[in-house]
Amino acid sequence: MGRFWSLLFLSVPVIGVLTFICAMGNLWPMNGGSFAFPADHWLPTNVSEDGPVIDRLFMFILGLTGVIFVGTSIALFFFIWKYDAARNAEPVKFMHGSHTLEIVWSILPAAILLFIAIYQMNAWADAKMRRPTEEIAGTEVPKRPLVEVTGRQFEWRLRYAGADGEIGTPDDLYSVNDLHIPVDEEIVIAIKSEDVLHSFFLPNLRIKQDVVPGMKQFVWFRANQAGIFDVVCAELCGWGHYKMRGRLTIESREKFDAWLEQQIEEQERSEFTPKAGDEDE
Repeated sequence: MGRFWSLLFLSVPVIGVLTFICAMGNLWPMNGGSFAFPADHWLPTNVSEDGPVIDRLFMFILGLTGVIFVGTSIALFFFIWKYDAARNAEPVKFMHGSHTLEIVWSILPAAILLFIAIYQMNAWADAKMRRPTEEIAGTEVPKRPLVEVTGRQFEWRLRYAGADGEIGTPDDLYSVNDLHIPVDEEIVIAIKSEDVLHSFFLPNLRIKQDVVPGMKQFVWFRANQAGIFDVVCAELCGWGHYKMRGRLTIESREKFDAWLEQQIEEQERSEFTPKAGDEDE
């Protein structure tokens, strides 16, 4: 029975590696047939200038951890196969272990984690610390956000800066789950939460940031391709988490300005439209 379990454990890395290979190369068998496997399970299309850096870091960590996973799985298979109790009549021998071996397998993971921390420092700084700047009245200041995104159960509420470029003034535009940004521009987005932990996730822009109640945070990026993509929540935030999905539209500056102007006009009209029953008052 031990040999059976050893083969079963060996099948885990074999099937796992094959699954990753099929996903990366879109090589699913029987695609398009009656028993078709779902395709396009690898990384979504990248439309961010910083995306390749994130993808390379992801692939590096995946490869490193994959080698360790396969190596430990093969070692597990070897020991289960070799020391199957049903085929070894020799009595069990107990030992106190090796201090040298314990030191080695403590130092190696620590060294690997330290290497990963150093390897990704520049990518982390670009994504989380080096916020774009702009010049206002001759002074260079952190770039103002184009839009403020508020996560709440279960939607993304958006607040765009109006003509004055400032969020929090009377000319702001309000929207829900419909994020528009111009292409080929440095964009800063302010994010916050109204209730619980959410995670603001733009898969195609390689942006994911936890939205913490009581904190205002900022994310930034430069999109280099127009199109319509997903805005999702990557944090289980309650029973309606599955509904917390928005639409990201990346478009030219001309189209973005036209959309913004149209939305502002509609918002102004709706503010002065009498509600049902008001005419009789």
